[in-house]
Amino acid sequence: MRLIGLAGVVLALGFSAGLPVAAIAENKPVNIGPGVMSVQIETGTGPVEISRIQDNQNRLSGDWARTSRPCPNFCVQPMIPAEGVTPIGEQEVIAMLQDPAAVVVDSRVAKWYYDGTIPGAEHIPFTEVADRLDELGCEIDFDGWICDGAKSVALFCNGPWCGQSPTAIRAMISVGYPADKIYYYRGGMQAWRMLGLTVIEPKDG
Repeated sequence: MRLIGLAGVVLALGFSAGLPVAAIAENKPVNIGPGVMSVQIETGTGPVEISRIQDNQNRLSGDWARTSRPCPNFCVQPMIPAEGVTPIGEQEVIAMLQDPAAVVVDSRVAKWYYDGTIPGAEHIPFTEVADRLDELGCEIDFDGWICDGAKSVALFCNGPWCGQSPTAIRAMISVGYPADKIYYYRGGMQAWRMLGLTVIEPKDG
């Protein structure tokens, strides 16, 4: 006896009843988490609501649907880019966006940042972050950086194949930023978009 999946049964019932498939496959609510449809965060240009795309048939397209970028340079990145750094996912990124004592940093070059970023993320390109630690709670001294007041900071770039945020993280640590204050969102923009989470295009680009 041949078994068919639930989707096949639903489609078969739909066709036998003369109903359009779209009527059977209606959209269901897409929450961020159980009972959480959206969250509101404060940004430099005002409050922004983060939610997920409600179209159950939504698909990634264009660059974000690519699976096989050549390595080098686009090699799969380790989950922990440096000792002491904590890897995190989307729920933790959202929590940090809501925490005024934390900073989420888009460490990509300007071209990618202005094509779309996570609401509330600060833009510090990976090539500049080691020189801009004052924006993350450190103080400049004759001998370098004093990071006693370092903030909790999460860095991300384009996705698991992107080396920009791992490079930024290692540069930060090399000049004195405490590794235990650094969080790495390895999924980056590819995972954020895959989950249908809100993306904004900064206006000052």
